[in-house]
Amino acid sequence: MVTKNPQDSAPLASRRGFLKFAGASGLATAAGAMSRSATATTDTPDGTPEQIHLTWGEDPSSEVIISWASLAQATAPRVRLQSDDGHAHMIHAVQRTYTDGLNGEIVCTYHARLRDLRPDTQYHYEVTADNDSNAGQPFTSSFRTAPRGRHAFRFTSYGDLATPNTNWVLSSPQSRFAVQAVERFEPLFHLLNGDLCYANLNPASQPDVWRDFGNNAQTSAANRPWMPCPGNHEIEFHNGRQGFDSYLTRYTLPDNGTRFPGRWYSFRVSSVLFISLDSDDVVYQDGAAFVAGPNPLVPAASTGNPPIAPGTSFYVRGYSQGEQSRWLEKTLREASHDDGIDWIIVQMHQDALSSSKTGNGSDKGIREAWLPLFDRYGVDLVLCGHDHDYERSHPVRGCNHHAGRDAVTGERVDTLQPRPVHGSPRANDPIDTSHGTVHLILGGGGTSAPLDVYGTDTGTGLPQAQVFTKPNRPVPGTTAGTFVRPVADAVEDAIWSAQRDTGTGYGIAVFDHDPGEHGGRTSITINYYHAPGADKTPTADYALFETIVLEKRRGR
Repeated sequence: MVTKNPQDSAPLASRRGFLKFAGASGLATAAGAMSRSATATTDTPDGTPEQIHLTWGEDPSSEVIISWASLAQATAPRVRLQSDDGHAHMIHAVQRTYTDGLNGEIVCTYHARLRDLRPDTQYHYEVTADNDSNAGQPFTSSFRTAPRGRHAFRFTSYGDLATPNTNWVLSSPQSRFAVQAVERFEPLFHLLNGDLCYANLNPASQPDVWRDFGNNAQTSAANRPWMPCPGNHEIEFHNGRQGFDSYLTRYTLPDNGTRFPGRWYSFRVSSVLFISLDSDDVVYQDGAAFVAGPNPLVPAASTGNPPIAPGTSFYVRGYSQGEQSRWLEKTLREASHDDGIDWIIVQMHQDALSSSKTGNGSDKGIREAWLPLFDRYGVDLVLCGHDHDYERSHPVRGCNHHAGRDAVTGERVDTLQPRPVHGSPRANDPIDTSHGTVHLILGGGGTSAPLDVYGTDTGTGLPQAQVFTKPNRPVPGTTAGTFVRPVADAVEDAIWSAQRDTGTGYGIAVFDHDPGEHGGRTSITINYYHAPGADKTPTADYALFETIVLEKRRGR
């Protein structure tokens, strides 16, 4: 079938402090050693599977999607699935394709939906096709389904991964170590918070960048679901109405029941509801595909697409016309009536609370559209990327009005400054998120541009944040024929900032959920590990930076 694009948590010894990860060849997986890496040869392109990755289906305890790509169209692409009890059966994959709007390459991907799986069960699988050059020894790996009901589990998260191939803009060898880090902690699944590979910064080679990203991520994503959200660098010229065709063709994600499948979704594991959003829809900052000049960007003649003039930006703010926000409120409202849900965790790319000085800062668009909903329905934790660093907020609820200052005139301006809750906990005390939402910036996956530089208000000594409060379109630059985007148009004291990593931009967050006992309290323990020195020299060494415990009364 051919369609067009639509769309165990035992404590580890590593918690003692410093970690050193083995190379890829010696890395353990959930099923033991992987048989080998699945990467096709470009000499004779065929249906050999590569870029293999898993995502959750509608119910993580019973449904998993195995997705992959091939350099040429595969014949009879399929998955052979086997459980520990020896039962095996074949699942045929659905093909999706898109044609890259800039270089004209046709990209083929495949998606096999595995249904009626047993909860908390290990499954082994093979991926192959009739024209798989490795059909004699097909790619094999395994995964575990989520538990059903209240159980402990672990997940990990970061954003802004890039690729280890330094031929591409913003790519770094650190990306390989970041993928290995996920495997080191053996989570049930991983959240990838947008800006997956930065293909749109390499417009002539977008499919090649995606391929490098997919084959690197496969080291982990073939063993456990990697659940992404789109970032500004997933937006590509001539690749769909919002530029997401490449992203949507590669991933099958839980259905959201709207006209915009794949852009946002939710899933539930144990008593935790995860909500993944596309903040490109609401942000003021324009950080999407952009032609800086001085020359036009000229697509390959085979695409039939016209040149893109300097100064052109693929700015998609407001594309859903509020449909995403209405879906979000409905999802949160339904969760508020479900006493089996104790925690609500939101994943998105851009930041509502960031004091990065040389990065992107904070965006009033998110504060306007979604923070009131987070307050109303008690969202516990928000995970972002975008700024290539680590920052944690105090729990916040509500806002202070007219607390910002215009970046040029110094006049008062309303940035909707998030307000820390009264009596925010002291360092090392558990945080009760029933009183306010904690925001984490986890943008230090593997890109070559960590931005762990923060602003300070020289008058107060407080952290200072840049805030985008108006649509941020490109404007003519100072050099003839080139264009730039304006910087943030306001600043505010970041009274909400609780912790920042000024030493390195790279790291991974590890989350251990404890459902607690009936009538008692439930918790999520967050251990954030960073990679000292990785800003200058990529490293496999990660060290514990801080531990935070979120805690609240269990629902039932």
